[in-house]
Amino acid sequence: MWYGMLGPLVVRHGRDSLDLGPRQRRLLLTRLLIEDGRPVSLSELCHSLWGDEQPTAAVSSIRAHISRLRSVLDPARKSRSSILVSSPPGYALTVPRNARDTAMFEAHVVRARDALTRELLSLARAEIDKALGLWRGPALGEAAEAPFALREATRLNAARQDARELLAAILIGQGDLLPAVSVAEQLTVGAPLREVSWSLLMRALYAAGRPVEALRQYDRFRAMLARELGLDPSPGLRDLHIAILRHDTSSLGIPRSSTALSVDLPGIRAPLVGRTEETARLNALLREAKLGRAQWAVVSGEPGSGKTRLLEEFAALAAEAGFAVTRASGGHALGRDGTAALRCTVTQLADRLRRPSEETDADSTDGPEDILTTLVRQIARVPTLCIVDDLDWAASSVCDQLRRLARLVRDLPVVLVCALRDTQSSAVSGLLADLARLGTTWLRLGVLSTEDVADILAARGESVPPAENAELHRRSEGNPFILGELLKLPPRHRTGPCALVPDAVRKVVQARLAEVSTPARTMLAHAATDGGHLDIGLLTNVQGLTHEQLLRLVDDSVTNRLVDWHPDPRSRTGGQYRLLGTVHDVLLDTLTPSCRQLLHARIARALAAHRDTSPDRLTGHLRAAGPMAPAVAVRPPRRSLLDHEH
Repeated sequence: MWYGMLGPLVVRHGRDSLDLGPRQRRLLLTRLLIEDGRPVSLSELCHSLWGDEQPTAAVSSIRAHISRLRSVLDPARKSRSSILVSSPPGYALTVPRNARDTAMFEAHVVRARDALTRELLSLARAEIDKALGLWRGPALGEAAEAPFALREATRLNAARQDARELLAAILIGQGDLLPAVSVAEQLTVGAPLREVSWSLLMRALYAAGRPVEALRQYDRFRAMLARELGLDPSPGLRDLHIAILRHDTSSLGIPRSSTALSVDLPGIRAPLVGRTEETARLNALLREAKLGRAQWAVVSGEPGSGKTRLLEEFAALAAEAGFAVTRASGGHALGRDGTAALRCTVTQLADRLRRPSEETDADSTDGPEDILTTLVRQIARVPTLCIVDDLDWAASSVCDQLRRLARLVRDLPVVLVCALRDTQSSAVSGLLADLARLGTTWLRLGVLSTEDVADILAARGESVPPAENAELHRRSEGNPFILGELLKLPPRHRTGPCALVPDAVRKVVQARLAEVSTPARTMLAHAATDGGHLDIGLLTNVQGLTHEQLLRLVDDSVTNRLVDWHPDPRSRTGGQYRLLGTVHDVLLDTLTPSCRQLLHARIARALAAHRDTSPDRLTGHLRAAGPMAPAVAVRPPRRSLLDHEH
């Protein structure tokens, strides 16, 4: 016999599930199983099943249910049952621990923790997988909300959360980071106020090479904790936040063998590809600055275009050339005392140039002008590279400080580089206008070419056919971040029929999709079903919109980087709008089979109404619509006059 409570109540004899009878009988069995062999009196059983509104024949009903359960659970008995026994204190169910899924679950978890303590990660992973594999749904199933079961259901569900947190820790230790992030994210959704889950998510994101996202998750939890409970994160989580800011992997408990971290180790990191011209232009600024003329540069590009990586490479070259390098962000920064207080951009730049003998904390004692004076004095001592990353996040006061700084360093040996996503943002327009008058170098990072993709693969020691290289370029959209995530997948999952969308990329695309309206997402779903291109005339008919209304949806989709225009001189319209590669793949993945069939049926119905429709296209949609295919006739292709003469 096997008794299962980690989900709906089930009792199996071998492979066969036993018929436990009506709901009241199942609740009675659950009540006895919870007691783990301890007897329960008749009065307690009656109260458990009916509360204060017990029927007149409650005791007789309990005894009848007990009799039926004995016949099911102990059919071979010849006298008194040895499984469901009665005694003066009441009824008890005697079940061996190894015949109950709850006991086996707890045993596997204990063994997994012990293996993790001894750093036997493979054994720990096997044990925790066995433990979690026993779960079939919420603990105790239909009995979970019964008053007698609330405590046990809560205990078991909390134990499941503990086990999943243990799984996330094991995955991080093994360097299996994408599943680790996914598990940790699910944990924070299931128990949003549970700090351990957020700690694991931050560790997993950092180990996966996503420190900015790790810091954002800390902010999200801190804000939620303050809003819901009026509390601050614990000292342990604050220490973790500081470790991420410092890139202190030893404090984070992340193994150096982790895949995502190993690519950043000296001598192993992949070369910067496709940015030769940008690197050369930045290097020229170093030569000019050494002559005593301040140089400014603005680097812009879409998220994932490689701005941060380019600036890291430039910082390394500047350090080799004898420049002091300081870097600031529009986001987080540590104070010099180790606290996690936010510090203004100019203070961040000054702090990183401060000598050990300079003990004054400018941020706490000086005003903005004093901070600028301190920074200018430090820059005057030695040629300096100042990098301000994520300028999009900076407050207006930061832009004002940088504008004043530009006036103060005109004749100093300094290169100042600002990085941001969008140079058209109104928040930075005043600063950029001032910089334009100073002869600023403007670098807009575009997409990688197919040749760049081939070079990256060659640097990794991989050689692929030109067609596969082109497909990688299409799927990645030439975006270095997306390409990097695709290359983390096994080769067979990068392209072709077994191609997958990496979890990190999927979340980016889903975030973009969430920014557009429901009609726009409907339009994009139809386009994904129709091969990825936007047939404007067809979509207006399918969605019942005017051309103007549909084009507004298209414009919104282009703005949110979901759709792009592909010029085609041979086309009557000069080109067509198409879904970006990963957007197309994510949309198709999220559609259920029935939803896909419905979309194909709608498209087929609209195509059938047009005389110029390609029969092959219509037939393809009818076939894909399956049982939802409309009853329409497929017209043969129109024959030309020359065909008739022949």
